[in-house]
Amino acid sequence: MGLVVGLDIGTTKVCTIVGEVRPDDIFVVGVGIEPSRGMKKGVVNDIGQLTAAISASVHKAERSSGYDIERAFVSVAGSHIASINSRGAVAISGTRGVRLEDLDKAMEAARAIAIPHNREVLHVVPRSYSLDGQERVRSPIGMHGFRLEVEAHIITASSTSVANLEKAVHDAGLSVDRFILNPLAAGDAVLSEQEREMGVVVIDIGGGTTDLAIFIEGTVWHTAVIPVGGDHLTGDITHYLRVPTELAEVVKLQHGHAEPRHLSPSETFLVQPFGEGLPTEVRRYELAQVIEARVEEMFELVLKEIKRSGYDGLLRAGAVLTGGCAQLAGIREVAADVFDFPVRVAKPERLTGMADALRHPSFSTSVGLLRLGLEMDTAAPVEAGKGNGSESRRWGGFFGRFFKGLLPDD
Repeated sequence: MGLVVGLDIGTTKVCTIVGEVRPDDIFVVGVGIEPSRGMKKGVVNDIGQLTAAISASVHKAERSSGYDIERAFVSVAGSHIASINSRGAVAISGTRGVRLEDLDKAMEAARAIAIPHNREVLHVVPRSYSLDGQERVRSPIGMHGFRLEVEAHIITASSTSVANLEKAVHDAGLSVDRFILNPLAAGDAVLSEQEREMGVVVIDIGGGTTDLAIFIEGTVWHTAVIPVGGDHLTGDITHYLRVPTELAEVVKLQHGHAEPRHLSPSETFLVQPFGEGLPTEVRRYELAQVIEARVEEMFELVLKEIKRSGYDGLLRAGAVLTGGCAQLAGIREVAADVFDFPVRVAKPERLTGMADALRHPSFSTSVGLLRLGLEMDTAAPVEAGKGNGSESRRWGGFFGRFFKGLLPDD
């Protein structure tokens, strides 16, 4: 059995999954879930605490799987993530047709952009090709021409932020196979091929951040991370009810709703505020008004980013919500009102084995790491003479061969 390990390090939880990636499903043999410590808005703020949380998660996954975990595909997010589009070109011998190495050379040319010294390239994703001026070539392999161009989406990350994340993983006794951006992993777990083709935005709403990726014509065209997430809702509830954060989180999960119009004004529940002798009765309708305001703000920020990308008119399949906050009652309806296009809530599918705990929107990134990481490894193995395995694999290499597999040949 060829097992793969995914390590999803979030603001709310650390999840380690051990599984076998099969053509039709992912067979899960071990899971370790631990509350996250030492992370805020997707960025490390206490390496010691984060290392302890990772170690505890990995230990649980080892016990449940009987597998000694030494390395993993690791998620990365945070407001330090940025992206840019770039073009690269290469000359082709017109007699032999385009080969795979020509795609690699064009991608290398696209990747050769000036980035600040404190940033590093995380992913390079081909969006489309052109051959001798013919635009939007889907798969140029074997075609004849003299000049091949690629339009690539380049995702960069703060070197410091990722170095701190890598140190916490290493201190927990693991090597990083490669880092993978959260919404790419989540998209791999929840999107259909038809959605990718038609145009869709996957919105992964976590505790500290909301991560989005726009997929059009089978590949990713735009990515962004917005530093607002479910923890902001919890904070609003804390202030509104004057209760501890832990209780506010419970209230959000048990009584939270983003659509006040769906609730009866007479429905109430009890909470114990700070400094009060007896529990206080709270109207669920009024709590929902507080939550609705924050959720609307969150989706308005997402919509602003979608419009900034320029692709808002190309999302025929609408939006797919996932992540822990996507389970909030009424959130889909608010998103549909703000975006004015179709919205669905998604969780990982095609799971077998020890998968019951993972069939939930909050584990989309965790599950997506397995298949996407393995496909990236197969597509872009470590090249000889380009540093040690850890360093050359760390940033995921080129997506050329991997994303070529997402493009139809016609």
